Amino acid sequence: MVKDISLTKLFELQNNENHTIIDVRSPQEFEEATIPGSINIPIFNNDERAEVGTIYTQMGPEAAKKRGLEIFSAKLPAFIEAFTSIQTSKTVFCWRGGMRSKTAATVLELMGSHTFRLSGGIRSYRQWVVQTLATYTLTSKAYVLNGYTGSGKTILLKKLQQSGHPVLDLEGMASHRGSIFGQIGLKQSNQKQFESKLVENLLVHQKAPFIFMEGESKRIGKVTIPDFLYNHKEHGIQIFINLPIEERVKNILEDYQPWNFPERFMEAFLLIKKRIHTPIAKKIHDNLTNEEYSSAVQLLLEYYYDPKYEYAADAFPDDQKISVHAQTVEEAFLKIQDLIKETELNYID
Repeated sequence: MVKDISLTKLFELQNNENHTIIDVRSPQEFEEATIPGSINIPIFNNDERAEVGTIYTQMGPEAAKKRGLEIFSAKLPAFIEAFTSIQTSKTVFCWRGGMRSKTAATVLELMGSHTFRLSGGIRSYRQWVVQTLATYTLTSKAYVLNGYTGSGKTILLKKLQQSGHPVLDLEGMASHRGSIFGQIGLKQSNQKQFESKLVENLLVHQKAPFIFMEGESKRIGKVTIPDFLYNHKEHGIQIFINLPIEERVKNILEDYQPWNFPERFMEAFLLIKKRIHTPIAKKIHDNLTNEEYSSAVQLLLEYYYDPKYEYAADAFPDDQKISVHAQTVEEAFLKIQDLIKETELNYID
């Protein structure tokens, strides 16, 4: 007999044993949003799901069920083999804990492969994420890394994380670098994916005395930061990283690698070209055309990004700001480490 379990019980299984969560929805649904850590063993592929959905709309639920069973029965051996190859305990889910997960769990039960079914499906998980964010209280002191574009803030966050410090990498969760060029070479997260990652990270660090994050605008690519987190960030200790412009250009080139995406960089530049003084804009355009990326990046920094940053930095009072001057990202990292040792005397790694 198939046993339905709650989301709370699923979390317990994940925490207490090696447990596999299986999303039986279509690959497209899985790609758009799933429960973190899940794998996809779909009952229908994208085209099959669309076909069954059309039949449901045009001919009704009974015709849709009949066609769905015809499709599924043809792939039963491969479906069962995929499940039985997983040696851990398992839970299956679909959108609302409906026909797809019920069919999967029932068939597997008949074949002697016991599988739990998540009551309410991914919809229950999504409701939990939304409710958690709506009621979450962030008490950790925020240390917010700011600095001119190219100051290595993302690199610093990764170094701090590797050293055992609590970090919220918002750009990493959004899969976007936070600039007009920020999506190039990356597959951006949608809001549901971002919020799932955010909840996961917040719960991991909920007892941390402080947390590092990067100075971000309210929106990063396609996603929006929740109000409580954005406000907490704005009231945190703002650490301003100051590196030589040559080092910043080097960091940007290493991160973005524009030579791999020349057309995308030109397209992004054209979106902001009219905001830059015409002679400078022409030089940047020529640099990009001739693949002279170092020169193009330096001009973009001097005439577009740096003036914008200076305006934003003035918004914070002096007693909320700490300046870190360094020649390299590594030196800046060491200085931030020293800063934490001085200010967080009771912190234990």
